[in-house]
Amino acid sequence: MKKVFVSGCFDLLHSGHVAFFEEAAKHGELYVGIGSDNTINSLKGRKTVNTEQERLYMIKALKAVTDAWVNTGSGLLDFLDDIKRFRPDIFFVNEDGHTPDKEKICQELGIEYMVSKRIPHGQLPVRSTTALRKECMIPYRIDIAGGWMDQPYVSKYHPGSVLTVSIEPDYEFNDRSGMSTSTRKKAIEMWQTDIPQGDMEKLAKTLFCFENPPGKTEISGSQDSLGIVLPGLNRLDYDDNYWPYHITSIHDEERLTWIENHIYMVALSPRRNAYNVLDQTDITRVKVKNLADAADRCWKAILDKDIRAFGSAFRKSFEAQIAMFPNMVDAGILEILEQEKGDAVGWKLSGAGGGGYLIFVAEHPEKARGIKIRIRRKQ
Repeated sequence: MKKVFVSGCFDLLHSGHVAFFEEAAKHGELYVGIGSDNTINSLKGRKTVNTEQERLYMIKALKAVTDAWVNTGSGLLDFLDDIKRFRPDIFFVNEDGHTPDKEKICQELGIEYMVSKRIPHGQLPVRSTTALRKECMIPYRIDIAGGWMDQPYVSKYHPGSVLTVSIEPDYEFNDRSGMSTSTRKKAIEMWQTDIPQGDMEKLAKTLFCFENPPGKTEISGSQDSLGIVLPGLNRLDYDDNYWPYHITSIHDEERLTWIENHIYMVALSPRRNAYNVLDQTDITRVKVKNLADAADRCWKAILDKDIRAFGSAFRKSFEAQIAMFPNMVDAGILEILEQEKGDAVGWKLSGAGGGGYLIFVAEHPEKARGIKIRIRRKQ
């Protein structure tokens, strides 16, 4: 029989994991490499609920699994030495586990790379480790267009907007990935399980102040706190200030569903610790105006539900960002972008770049391999 390899955290073992193992085992004898406690703490910024030895014991006990071990490496590719030693016939991942680096390794080693849809067993509900952790109810955020306008050293050149969506934590996004994970940790520190009821803008301002106490030298942008706290799609208008002078929110179900249906994400490595996006900046009035104009066009395209215009404006916003902050990308990221964009009509990096996630706009994202988002609705 063929040897099938899967790798992951598998903390809080649930029916979704079992269904994934069973699907993988249809292709041969299944071998599982699990992330060590240290690896998961580094990637997710939290300790595991179950230790590596507990997780290993439970996974080995499953009838679909032939054998399992703790991966010897670290980081997103902690299995690298193990897969070189083991040489499976198939490396099996689900959509949110797919990364271009994994696929490249398989190409180099002559291993078949299979990407599966996340499908629950029978009539069982969809399960994820993130959804089972109580703090997961606090959302992440994606900046759709105009990112950097929330910094006065940018918006002082020309006023402009940042477009954000608050997304449900169906996945546990990696630290240092441009998904406002540091702001989310502050939200968890304040509110623990979920954002409380009340005036949402005031709650976002409270979170912003909590993350940026007096004396802090580098101020985290307010689009992070607003993007997490405000549900739906939000347009944040800035003019040489840390807080927007005007906020426009869209909770229209049809438009939010339209955005969800046309966006998917592909994981990259997290930003390295020494990464500094502010190196080699080139901020001018013309370049800031290009960023502002792209956000305006993106907003109009969403209102019109024009996918081609949306993709174009999405891409133009990204190009305007890297014109000012060239450190957001490197040759490796651009190579992966070319490899993964397929039929996408628009793309950008999450947050300040340097790694994290590629975000794509596509007419038919169901054909792509990537993470689908779910926008938080108004309470």
